[in-house]
Formats: sequence, C-alpha cells, structure tokens
Amino acid sequence: MLRTRRAYVSAASAMLLLIASSVALISQNTGRRSAALIHDKIDENNLATLSGNTRPEANADNDLGPVGDGLSLDHMMLQLRRSPEQEKAAARFVDDLHDRKSANFHKWISASEFGKNFGLAESDIRTITGWLESHGFVVNTVYPSGMVIDFSGSAGQVARAFHTSMHNLDVDGVRHIANMSDPQIPAALAPAVAGVISLHDFRPHRMVRPRPSYTYTSQGTTTWAVVPADLATIYDFNPLFNKGITGVGQTIAVMEDTDLYTSEDWNTFRSTFGLSQYSAGSLTTSHPAPPGGVNNCYDPGVNSDDSEAIIDTEWASAAAPGAAIVVGACGDTVTTFGGYIAMANLVNGSNPPTIMSISYGECESENGASSNASIVSLYQQAVAEGISVFISTGDEGAAGCDPGTSVAPATNALHGVAVNAFASTAYNVAAGGTDFTPGLDNTGDKYWSNNNSGTYGSALSYIPEIPWNGSCASSLMAGYFGFATGYGKDGFCNSTTAAEYGFVEVSAGSGGPSSCATGAPETFGSSNGSCKGTPKPSWQTGLSGLPSDGVRDLPDVSMFASNGVWGSYYVTCFSDQDNGGTPCRGVPSNWSGAGGTSFASPILAGIQALVNQSAGGAQGNPNPVYYALAAGANASSIFHSITRGDIDVNCGGKVDCFGSTILTGWGREGRGITAGAPGGLSVSSTTFTPAYAAGASWNFATGIGSVDVNNLVTNWINQ
Repeated sequence: MLRTRRAYVSAASAMLLLIASSVALISQNTGRRSAALIHDKIDENNLATLSGNTRPEANADNDLGPVGDGLSLDHMMLQLRRSPEQEKAAARFVDDLHDRKSANFHKWISASEFGKNFGLAESDIRTITGWLESHGFVVNTVYPSGMVIDFSGSAGQVARAFHTSMHNLDVDGVRHIANMSDPQIPAALAPAVAGVISLHDFRPHRMVRPRPSYTYTSQGTTTWAVVPADLATIYDFNPLFNKGITGVGQTIAVMEDTDLYTSEDWNTFRSTFGLSQYSAGSLTTSHPAPPGGVNNCYDPGVNSDDSEAIIDTEWASAAAPGAAIVVGACGDTVTTFGGYIAMANLVNGSNPPTIMSISYGECESENGASSNASIVSLYQQAVAEGISVFISTGDEGAAGCDPGTSVAPATNALHGVAVNAFASTAYNVAAGGTDFTPGLDNTGDKYWSNNNSGTYGSALSYIPEIPWNGSCASSLMAGYFGFATGYGKDGFCNSTTAAEYGFVEVSAGSGGPSSCATGAPETFGSSNGSCKGTPKPSWQTGLSGLPSDGVRDLPDVSMFASNGVWGSYYVTCFSDQDNGGTPCRGVPSNWSGAGGTSFASPILAGIQALVNQSAGGAQGNPNPVYYALAAGANASSIFHSITRGDIDVNCGGKVDCFGSTILTGWGREGRGITAGAPGGLSVSSTTFTPAYAAGASWNFATGIGSVDVNNLVTNWINQ
C-alpha cells in the first residue's frame, strides 16, 4: 500500500474506495516482474553502441596512451533503461502525484515501491548482473529503484566487456583518464541498458564565484555585503520567522564530495548573525551507505570543494534557521562523482530527506547521454518520494560549456549556448541568479542604511533586481562605462577599461533552453549532431515569455547571486586559508565573500523548508506550484519580475557569437586564441540578439523572477 503524508477524515467505505483506486493506478503501470525487456540470447559478436558516452576531450590531441589493464575502477554505475511504455507510465504517475485533482495527489512512495512499479523486471536484472559477472566484474549493489547497478572491475575488463579502451589524457596541462570511444554491449542487452554513467574522471564543477577586488570609481569604497538579516528583509522572510515558521522539523540535505573544513565555521556564522536563537537548527555530516551491498560512500575528507560545502550549509540555514542541515558527502571514485553517490544512496535509503540541494554541474553535451539519463532517473524517483530537488543553473550566462577552471572563469565563451545537465530535467527547480541595482543607479541610500543592526543587517526593504552579470558583454555594464555595445572592435569588451577591471570573463547567472540531454554532438561542447533537449514539462506553460520551443527552459526562479560586480555579495564564514578562506574574526566585512548560483540553490531549498512546515508535509517537485502561482491573480505579490539587463557574455567562438573578430581554437580553456575583439553571445548570427535578455513575466535571464517568501508560503496551498 502507498505511504501517505496527507491526513484524510472520511467514512470507512470512502477510504477503501480511495485506496482501491490508488492500487489500481499503480497496478496499471508496468512492473519489474511483468515487463521483461531482454528476450534474445546474449551474443558477444552482435553488439550495440551506447552513443553519447565519450568525453569530447578524449581525442588524439590529448591522448597519452592506454592505462594499464590492471587499473582498478571501483563503483562504476550502470544506468538501466525502461521500455517507452513504462517510461510514460512513470512520468504519468509523477504528474498525478502533483495534481490536486488526482486521487494520488501527494501519496509519495518509497524507493522499493518505486522500483517494484517502475524498475526493470527481476529477470532483466539477473541477466545483466550475470553478464557483468561473466566478464569478471563484481556487482556491488542493485539499487532498490531497479534502475542502477553499482559494479567494480579493472580497465582491462572494461575494454573486453564494453569494447572501449581507457586512456591517459593531458587536457590543458591536467591529467585525466577516459574511455576513447562509445561503449558497446551485446545487442540483446540494449533494450534494458542506457549506458555506463561515467568511464572517466572529469568532475562537475561547483557554481561559486569568489568576490574579486573590484576597484572602479562607481562604487568608491561603498559595498553592501549581504548577511542573513539582509536576506530576510529583502525577500520578506521576517513575518514567517515571527510566526515560528523557520523550517522546524524539516531536513535539507546538501550534496557534496567533500567534508566541511570545520563545523565551527557554521556555528560562528549562526551565532554572529543571530541564527542560533533558533535552537532547533542543527548541522550533521552523513556519509550515506547504499541500501545493501558493498559500501560505495567513502569519507572524502576535506578537499578544494570545501568552500562549496560551507556556502550550502550556511545559506540554507540562513533561509531556514530552524531546519536540520545534513551534509551528504561521499568521496569521488575514479569514475563517479561523490555527490551523485551521496544523492543516490539517500534517495534509495529508508529515510530520505524531503529537500535536497546541489550546487554543481556540467553542460549537457559534455556530461553525456548516459549521465544525463541517470540524473533524470534519480530526480524522478526523488520527487516520487516527495523530495524537492534544487539545482544551481550555473555561473556562465547561457554559455554552459564554458565554465573556465576552479581558479578563474573562462576568458571568452567558445562553444555557444548550452545549459547545466544537472538542472535541465523536468524534476528539479533550476535556480538562477540576480544582482541589486543601487551600485548601477547610485541609489544606495534609498535601500541600505548607513548603520548595521546588532546582527549586521542594513537592508531597508526589497531592492530592485537585475540579472547577475559580471561580463563586459552586459548591456548595463557597457552603457554604464559609456559604450554603445559590449561586443565588437568598438565595444566595451575590447576596451582597456574592461581588461583593467577584469570584466573580460564569462561570468553571469545561467539560463537557456535544454539542447543536448540526449544524443551526441559532432563538435566539442556544441549541441549539434544527434543532440536533443529535454522535452518541455507539462507545468512549464501559461506564462508570457516562455518560448514554444518544445524543450525544458531554464531557470525557474532566481535569487540574488552576485559576487560584487555592483557592490553586493554574500558573506560567508570560511576559515580554510589553503582554499581561499579567511579567519572569521572581527566584523564580518573582513570575512570571506562570494557569489554565484551556489547561493541561490540552498536558499531556495531553505525556503522550501518553510513551505513544507507551513503546508504540513513534503511537496515533491515545487515547479507545478511555482508556475501555477506565477499565472495566478496574486503573481505580482509573490514574484519580483525582473525586466532590465541580460546574462549575455563575451565570446570568441564560431557558434552563437556575434561581432567577434577573434580567431580561436576549440580547447576548453580557449587554447589557440589569437588577437581580436570579443563578440557577444547571440541567438542570431546576422543580428545581435543577446543570449539572454530579461523581460516581463518569464525570461531566460531570471525565469519567473525572485521570490517574496512570505507571500509564496502564504499562497502555496491555495494555488
């Protein structure tokens, strides 16, 4: 019987009828025991290729030769595939869970129930695991979802079983390993296997931008650092906090591949900014094991991603100071991102959190079809269990395949319009980024007090927003410095001013259409070849500005995410000086500062904790409610529409780039660039159509807009 988190009061006969209808709905969906997909005998000479499963960096230019056959590849993940009919049934069931008119509204199910009804048939599982074992692999875990198998082996076994060779690579001076061609498997297995989630050690990148030392005259020495009290004032949290709606009883899990440098940073953040008064709030670290089988979640220790972990915990707590914050942290294996392992283990566990936030990502075409499919499958299962999933869209504007390095943004976008695969599913909230206008409009005195409160807050009210954009291609920035355009030989990006102040970089809140969730590109980082985007979800309709493009469009909602370009940024207590932190001593203005959509995702996750507490339970995918509210009569009081500015970034590539005179190669970091003027990322090759501009209602720069939290929570159950 389905687990339920709703309370019903009715006659016994009505309850029995309701249960019967629920069981009938589940029964009509194909199940593991009755929908075998593998019917033919396995023939190792009759092979099928798993396309879209080779990193674009795995090429002759980067090749250093094969790895040794004995190289251990622990905890690889095999993503399984449903039949088209079963896929439709799973999607339909999830839609019903979020439809107030359905008998199954909010009747969340467990991981094992999900697997029983929407996983592969037991006979298919046995056939696939038997095939893996026949090649010497160790099968560690078959997840309860019936959609993923964790297995281990060697590079030599991968070569023999999947007919692809693992090689060493040198990519812009960094050593990697990866398969050099798409894997192949016996054709008999192909109906039930999507691919190996990864056969390489390229990792998704974190979505954070440290605060640079901007020095241009417009700001003088004035900055308006954002602390939790400011967040509460600007976005209208305080009426809820005053009523005791602080996230009490809710758990927010942030997915990481690192431990915190020290939990004392979180404690200092909370005590300094007045959050410790909410005694229910807590912080724990979990290294979640899979449900059965061999443990694949190793304690990662502290590594260079620890700045991301502290941002996620501190700012989720700022938005929901009474909530329990859990750091779900697993170490990266040779081939698998630790954050994915942590999420898979929690979602498939017996007591999953009801809210998750991920501030990492990779563009769709580079992430690959198998990994993209695994993300969709995992998030779909999560929302079927009632979990709300929040993902940062990225910090590269619409140039999702041009993130630069962990040290610095890319200098110019080279690969055209692309989005974050972690954020482009139908089952997550894609969190975009905004900035505040006082530094641009010289209106600081109107919105910020000259004095701080006891918890260092100084914001006076809601502050008008623009898209966060630190690129010289920004129309607002170009105009501020007296240029007609950002692009071209006479544009701001080609000026000494832009170069001197560090604005020739790919740095902006991300958005755009999904374009390569499936298939494989023909060229590095592009959405050509057989690429196709995620189909547009049924709930992403009804708003002006939403294009009729047939694909998932990002972002959904946005929150402040600037790293200081117009004078505002987030304060964090991050004391790991080896990884860019500073001691949390004295006034917070001396602490670390940063921006990026890494902040937007955990803050929105915290807001969801307030929604869940107020509504009395888990809500699953928030997007159907967001979009219904945005189309409703109270939309203007719930969402802040953002109409000025853009997320356009400077470019030097051959795709989606208008006005560039740069001659460039195709390396990830811009290797091969020669002299010339940057262009502006554009969706037209003949006229400049920035990718993308803000606008009334929905837009690619900020989605629906930012949130008035009190009004969102108050209107949630009445949409």
